Amino acid sequence: MRPTATRIAELARLATAFEPNTRTPPLGWRAVLAFEEEHGLVLPEPYRTFGAEFSDGCPSGPPHYGLIGLADLPPDWGTHRPPRELATPFPLTEAWHWDAEDHSLTDAELDEATHPVHNHGSVVLGTDGCGMYWHLVVTGPERGRIWFIASEGAEPFGSGFADWVAHWAAGRPWWPDEG
Repeated sequence: MRPTATRIAELARLATAFEPNTRTPPLGWRAVLAFEEEHGLVLPEPYRTFGAEFSDGCPSGPPHYGLIGLADLPPDWGTHRPPRELATPFPLTEAWHWDAEDHSLTDAELDEATHPVHNHGSVVLGTDGCGMYWHLVVTGPERGRIWFIASEGAEPFGSGFADWVAHWAAGRPWWPDEG
């Protein structure tokens, strides 16, 4: 399948957003296809081609602590979490701020309710620290979108990987009230 003009433009933007000397080496198509087969999914473009041909991460960002590799998790992710289920659809289609909702749930009940948000249908792109993570949704209705997920809730951001990177490369704050 030939890439569209839009896809070519997105890849060109991605290539210029990351200095070549700051990128980790690309995975190659064999590794990307093996990851997809292992997890029963096809990664959204242009992230898929970016990881195969350009880079499997970048320590300078985005986000604050760097873009992590495809099969990696941030160091602060912890080992107490259940396994991630990437082929299971990401459960949200709109923001959910569970910290502002019903406080009658126990910690265990809240963990059970929010587990799918953290662990289903997305790859973790990186962290801003303090339990704040950026995810690329890989399955479900939000496939291809970026979501910000923290201990307080989850919120969609922008339309996809290329726009998220362009936003970061332009030095703009993630949220309007940060400026």
